[in-house]
Amino acid sequence: MSDPLRTAHTFELDPATLGEIRALLDDAFDGAFSDEDWTHGLGGVHVLVRDGTGALVAHGSVIQRRLTHAGRSYRVGYVEAVGVRPDRRGDGLGGRVLEVLERVIARAYDVGALSASDSGARLYRSRGWHLWQSRVEALSPDGIVRLPEEEGTTYLWPVPDLELPSADDALVFDWRDGDVL
Repeated sequence: MSDPLRTAHTFELDPATLGEIRALLDDAFDGAFSDEDWTHGLGGVHVLVRDGTGALVAHGSVIQRRLTHAGRSYRVGYVEAVGVRPDRRGDGLGGRVLEVLERVIARAYDVGALSASDSGARLYRSRGWHLWQSRVEALSPDGIVRLPEEEGTTYLWPVPDLELPSADDALVFDWRDGDVL
């Protein structure tokens, strides 16, 4: 039997559950999950997977962002805070979380996007996410700035019936504190 899965918007999660998610992510990212990373994962739809004892073993969220490309503005389902408890990695939990997040993206957004770590990139590619092969920028308080550290880590997920942007122009994301992507 598979582990129970729940979806909920941030406003539906009580402080204890939010604390469990934060603890899971701190563990999953080996202490490298910052307060800004945490904030970036809030305000959208969360997927939580619990084991048979009720312990949280996997999480991911999708939040709304904006991006512009070639004169068009896109409503983006941006994937954040995907983590699996270290002793449960390899059990397919990351894929289960992404499957639900992708359904949310397909029904609520123009396109999906995320920034992948080296360890997460293989999972995203296996699910049909496409590595963006061109410039990545952000509309900062001081104007548009290039984000060269995000080039080679930014993935897009095509919503059915929408063609992915061409690599001729940069993706320009909205600005936020901490890691922009």
